[in-house]
Amino acid sequence: MALAMDTVLLVHGFAGTAGSWDGVIRHLDRERYLPLAAELRGHGQNGASRPITTQLCVDDLLAAAPPTFTLVGYSLGGRIALALALSAPERIERLVLLSANAGIDDGAQRSVRLARDLALADQIEAGSIEQFADLWLAGPLFCDDRAEVNDGARAEIEKNSPHNLAAALRALSVGRLEPLWRRLAQISVPTTVVAGELDAQYCSLAERLSAAIGGAELELIAGVGHALPRNAPEQVAALL
Repeated sequence: MALAMDTVLLVHGFAGTAGSWDGVIRHLDRERYLPLAAELRGHGQNGASRPITTQLCVDDLLAAAPPTFTLVGYSLGGRIALALALSAPERIERLVLLSANAGIDDGAQRSVRLARDLALADQIEAGSIEQFADLWLAGPLFCDDRAEVNDGARAEIEKNSPHNLAAALRALSVGRLEPLWRRLAQISVPTTVVAGELDAQYCSLAERLSAAIGGAELELIAGVGHALPRNAPEQVAALL
């Protein structure tokens, strides 16, 4: 008897698209897993979808997915995945968080981050998508990635428009997110929290996330930084 296929809903990070998951998908057992790579509002084929809010992104994902599924979120997608897990826990069989953050506790720090992201959104909108790709990939999260990894990232970024990415950043900035840390104990589905060993900030966040979610497993992938779907697709697929 053939095994039933498990749907894996994959949620990309900021400035990504469904194609950001191509490397992970290539390493999945396609007889066992059915990958469903979604695109968030403001990104890719959903670039023009308005308005943009975290809850509407959650609603879109729930509408696109089957009744139950494994949920995998990377970076911004990890924040959306946490909101979804708290909103509809009965739909999720397993939760995997890659380079994720549940928010900024301190209100003043949130305000600083929001102001910074709003300024970046204005800069994105004033330039070309190629200029933004240069800026984004030169940032601290990605500047040490291998050239071929960032070439792939650039190809995904350039599927977006500056106007849509700016709108997404204004709406979905971690500075706008009400922190979820105090609610994480409500998550009871099997959860794996993953960070790249070279990504010090997100290793600390992963440790905090795994401690806050009851029974969560913590996985640190050696030799890589923030962009786990691009830097370690085979290891990410193995964790699924």
